[in-house]
Amino acid sequence: MTQDSDQVLKTAQGEFVLSRLPQRPNELLRAFDAADEYLLDYVAEAVQPAPESRILLLNDSFGALAVALSAWRPWAMSDSYLSQQATLLNLAANGLPESGVELLGSLSPLTGVFDVVLIKVPKTLALLEDQLLRLYPCLTARTRVIVAGMVKALPANVWKLLERLVGATTTSLAKKKARLIFAQPEMGRVLPVSPYPVSYTLENTAYRIANHANVFSRDSLDIGTRFFLQHVPVYAEALEWVDLGCGNGVVGLVAAGRNPDATVHFIDESFMALASAQENFRSAFGEGRAATFNVGDGLTAFASASVDVVLCNPPFHQQNTIGDHIAVSMFRQSRRVLQKNGELWVIGNRHLNYHITLKRLFGKVSAVASNAKFVILKASC
Repeated sequence: MTQDSDQVLKTAQGEFVLSRLPQRPNELLRAFDAADEYLLDYVAEAVQPAPESRILLLNDSFGALAVALSAWRPWAMSDSYLSQQATLLNLAANGLPESGVELLGSLSPLTGVFDVVLIKVPKTLALLEDQLLRLYPCLTARTRVIVAGMVKALPANVWKLLERLVGATTTSLAKKKARLIFAQPEMGRVLPVSPYPVSYTLENTAYRIANHANVFSRDSLDIGTRFFLQHVPVYAEALEWVDLGCGNGVVGLVAAGRNPDATVHFIDESFMALASAQENFRSAFGEGRAATFNVGDGLTAFASASVDVVLCNPPFHQQNTIGDHIAVSMFRQSRRVLQKNGELWVIGNRHLNYHITLKRLFGKVSAVASNAKFVILKASC
């Protein structure tokens, strides 16, 4: 791991070398931000939790908070498998035990009462709403609830959610373009029933599509996926299919419907996405249809040359960071796991120029279809 000073988190709790996942050579992006630094310094100076305090962390991107506060053995809830793996990686890199944090998926139950709750504002405010609804029964009037984020990622709806679902809020001054929000839990509130998961009927089908709070385009079918669904292939001889970065699983679901002998493997690093995909597939096909559902880092768990077709609508952001590094990692993994003459089908915005990367990795690349905004590419060895 690099020891570059830009990758060293310096706070009142100590100095910690941190890295992001997926790892890249010559990484220029930090595994923490000014909001992490502000929050940790505030905890040390103003909160000063007792050794026995129960601390809950929400949306700790790469484990900066968990590593710095590992002496308290905090609970850390995240919707991201990569976030959890980065937390474990960074604990080990700093000589700290895995037992220094209790990792929880976003759909895991919260139990007991927490003394301190530290929240990094997620990109999706529906996820924050879902988390606050789950969190409220674990609060007391003495619980310190502190929300942190970069100013540009703190819309007014964050305050509205906190005041509706927790209690009155106050704010800190901005520091290095970061801000803290303090919410005072108001006991005795009758909270609304969670609206999640939401659902809709998939266009031109009888499939009912359920979507947990952090699923992309949870209220309706997005235009890119709609275009992709129009071109999902039928290959009678292809038996092993992957919906890579599956989201709510509609691409793999349609592929399964068109290829009844296929086994479809659904993969996503979001716990909520994977749960949605599983619910949707079982709702459509019942328990008898073969399929697997894997939360993980892309195709790392798959054997080489084991798959016939990979369908992929890759993300072009990780949390609030925009870039193609996740997509490129998916393309490389697909190249490894595809059998000879196997195919990777990719949809992307035209301006992303995925064909350049695909031509570097695969022997054959062709355009299946395109419109003013999107292009569908097919790559094979």
